[in-house]
Amino acid sequence: MKYVKYAIAALLVSAKPMLAEELVMSSWLPPKHPIVVNAFEPWAEEVEKVTDGRVTVRITRKPLGSPPAHFDMARDGIADITYGLHSFTEDDRFNRARLGQFSFLGDDAIADSKAYWTIYGGDLDAADEHKGTHLLGLFMHGPGLLHNNVRKIETPADMEGLKIRVPGGYVGDLVSALGATPLFMSSPEVYEKLSRGVIDGVAFTYEAMTAFNLVDYIKYSMTVPGGIYNTTWFFVINEDKWNNLSEEDRAAIDAISGEAFAERVGKAWNDADDAAKQEVGDRVEFYSASPEVVAAMREKAEVLEQSWIETLGSEYDGAAALAKFRETTGVNLQ
Repeated sequence: MKYVKYAIAALLVSAKPMLAEELVMSSWLPPKHPIVVNAFEPWAEEVEKVTDGRVTVRITRKPLGSPPAHFDMARDGIADITYGLHSFTEDDRFNRARLGQFSFLGDDAIADSKAYWTIYGGDLDAADEHKGTHLLGLFMHGPGLLHNNVRKIETPADMEGLKIRVPGGYVGDLVSALGATPLFMSSPEVYEKLSRGVIDGVAFTYEAMTAFNLVDYIKYSMTVPGGIYNTTWFFVINEDKWNNLSEEDRAAIDAISGEAFAERVGKAWNDADDAAKQEVGDRVEFYSASPEVVAAMREKAEVLEQSWIETLGSEYDGAAALAKFRETTGVNLQ
């Protein structure tokens, strides 16, 4: 009888991996992108750890669809877990998400991402804009720059005529208001368009210069305190798939997601930006925007912020959310 018990116990132990719930996560960034390597992959490993192996996450080496389709893919169950930019979605379903896309929001991706999770996730009810999924994370990258290979932008007039890639959303409106021509495309498309001269420049981070091999096609990179713009990101799981997990496993995964993931991914962005600056060195001319350019940008930004605030109506206080965001990240526009 004792041997039968041992045999049954051994059978249960050997069957345990087969009982694990494997979640498929579609990833469209390059597999060696620092955010994949230093944020998503460690998170996936931790999911298995905190659920004692009951839940595993398999990150695909190739995406299951185009980058702009990734939210719908999670909502519709094509993939269990996805991430992406809110601005890649062409309709206005993520209108309140624009909170984190404006200029002059902060220079630290950890502080920005944690503020975004707290304010968009709480005050502006991000969950309502992500129906059909459960939010695992909301985050932002480091401060956005304006890179180009034509000229330094020393006056507002220098923006005129430039064809600039944008990730959609606020920065497209800002570039247009400043006199340049915004052209939407997802991150993986930029190398081809920039190298072929289809675009003159790109709104991107420091790390994107090296992550997407753009350094040979960029001459000038302009910065402003708090960033020219930012992009906002979702990290979601299909709602039905989430609800099928046990309450214990959902709690364990939530504990390493949300604000904890904002800190993890924010650090990954910061480290990637620092590494890119070192790698690029003096091959690109980095320069701070002139007071004249900053003033023009602030003027246009204020108009766009006010327009967004008005779209929220009386249900949500966009002005208060923006003020709270900048107070949290330490940005003073006075």
